[in-house]
Amino acid sequence: MNREKFKIMQRMFSNSFVARMPVNQMLVFALAGLLIFGTTSCSSQKRLAKKHAKEARLAQIAQAKAELYEIINDEGFLSLEVKESKLQSVKDMNLDDKEVNELIVRAEEKLARDRAEYLIKREEEARLAEAERLERERIARENATRFGPIQNGLIGVAAAPNLREANLKISQTLELFASPDVPVLILVSQEGEIRDYDRPTTIGKYLELLKDQKRYNNDIENVKYNAAGKITELELRTRY
Repeated sequence: MNREKFKIMQRMFSNSFVARMPVNQMLVFALAGLLIFGTTSCSSQKRLAKKHAKEARLAQIAQAKAELYEIINDEGFLSLEVKESKLQSVKDMNLDDKEVNELIVRAEEKLARDRAEYLIKREEEARLAEAERLERERIARENATRFGPIQNGLIGVAAAPNLREANLKISQTLELFASPDVPVLILVSQEGEIRDYDRPTTIGKYLELLKDQKRYNNDIENVKYNAAGKITELELRTRY
């Protein structure tokens, strides 16, 4: 009971007429007053609850509009999955608000365009990936043709079963080079344009190393030739 109601009750009981009432009538009168005030209090609580419900709905509508505008105005910062999830969350609110419903339609149209663009992008990426794969295969076939004899010679030296066979493979391989002193560069790592090479050596020394280690774990990266078709520089890449 608030202060104003208490004052009214005070005035009622201090009234000379009420003061002269029999006790049972006074009780009835008091109960009637409490019933009136109780009804007023209940009505006030209903109005307060209604106000809170209205405020909650307005907050939901504001949130829904914000989510929908984020979808509509997105320029690629949000993934398609995130935007679809946001739209579904707004729909699940079931707000039945005219402006929200209009924004839902706009968001659906935006998502339809985004899906179409996404599919086109995926198809383009797949096409480029396939083109890159075919190009790698072409280069590999070309290198196998160009570098096959050199690669086979290096592998043959490392895999030779005995010293005589290894020396024979070295002699045959050296015939592909301008001289035993042709530089051999071994690329050990690469990060962007930065290339890190092992200590330079010559083809003569490198073939002797393969003979001793009996292990070849490089691939041919590049080859330079002179006018006579002999190799003047060999660049290898470490395989692992």
